Amino acid sequence: MRLRARDLTAPACLALAGAFVLALLGLQTMAFTDYEAEAEPALLALRHGHPAGFLHHLPAYGGSLILRAPFALLPAAWHGGDLALFRTMAAPCLLAAVALAVVLQQRALGLGAGRIAAWSALALVAANPLALRALEVGHPEELLGGALCVGAGLAAIARRPLLAGALLGAAMANKPWAVVAVVPVLLMLPAERRRALSCAVAVAALLVAPMLLFSGAALTSSVATARTSGTIFQPWQLWWFLGEHGHRVAGLYAAHAGYRTPSPWTTRVSHPLVIIVPVAVALLAGARRRVLAPAQGLALLALALQLRGLLDTWNTVYYALPACLALVAWEVHARRPPLVALAATALTWVSFELLPGVAGPDLQAAFYLAWSVPLVCGLALWLLRPAARGGVDERAAWVVRRGPPAPAAPMR
Repeated sequence: MRLRARDLTAPACLALAGAFVLALLGLQTMAFTDYEAEAEPALLALRHGHPAGFLHHLPAYGGSLILRAPFALLPAAWHGGDLALFRTMAAPCLLAAVALAVVLQQRALGLGAGRIAAWSALALVAANPLALRALEVGHPEELLGGALCVGAGLAAIARRPLLAGALLGAAMANKPWAVVAVVPVLLMLPAERRRALSCAVAVAALLVAPMLLFSGAALTSSVATARTSGTIFQPWQLWWFLGEHGHRVAGLYAAHAGYRTPSPWTTRVSHPLVIIVPVAVALLAGARRRVLAPAQGLALLALALQLRGLLDTWNTVYYALPACLALVAWEVHARRPPLVALAATALTWVSFELLPGVAGPDLQAAFYLAWSVPLVCGLALWLLRPAARGGVDERAAWVVRRGPPAPAAPMR
């Protein structure tokens, strides 16, 4: 039985309300944000009718701006200014989270996870506090990328290879880190993986091609970012205690007391390993089981996204957002409340937002590693367990509230 519109009304309204609260709190100003320094010059050129200027000024994640470019033209309808442009560019990211929240809420009900689990999943996706920080610093594309990656996984579970590929390609164009989702998504497809991968490559190439052809600065920046992490060395990452004390580390406004500086080899290996390690882990999982059950595939996706933050010397609070969205999807398909996702969200907030005001960088790093490394190991061990993950393959329950099975034909 198909979903009725009235079944979606309440969850859609609550998800939109959560997104509205995030927008109200997180989109108050673009002053002194990464958006103002990196994205606004290109978007102002586009708004004033200069597409060449738009392409020329694209940042390293210019594919995300190309993907959302139509929203840059909306403020002209009501003569909106720069602040309106900032807000409309975040709108598709929030709407993507709303759509994912509603899908997961209905999915949880269809799988029998319970109403508490279903509504908790909706709240964690549509109104995650980590998304608030992403909006405040001008990086809503992290929310969009996470929603697209998880959406690609759900499309794979539903046996829709072209949709899965399109969402995956859009995610990779949005930000290159989404390449870590490719193998987990393909492993959730029981067939037609080549079609899905071809579609993903075509969509990503179509969206990124203008940046590659017309924005040399964006291409140079992307290549440099992929090759080295430079001098940025945050406490919340695996390499922190390999850094050195005794150097003056300057921030944007003042020196950072107690911060370490990275060794040269760390700056060279961090960003390549952000991609290599999650992809290698996913390939190892695929070598053990050629097709992953939905819960397994989503756990693998969450593991890959969590490794992305753990291995990056640039790691910051909103890097954990895509992993938290994947954790919610995993727990929904494991038919239980999203307690791990809730704990990961809370611990991320404590690590990045609360501890810096009361503890030194070494203690911050120790606290972060104390929960993030066990999370990664726990997901890996869960994947290594025997194939059964709660019984039947959840693909059979994709259509929510399916009616009773038809009676069998009489034997002759």
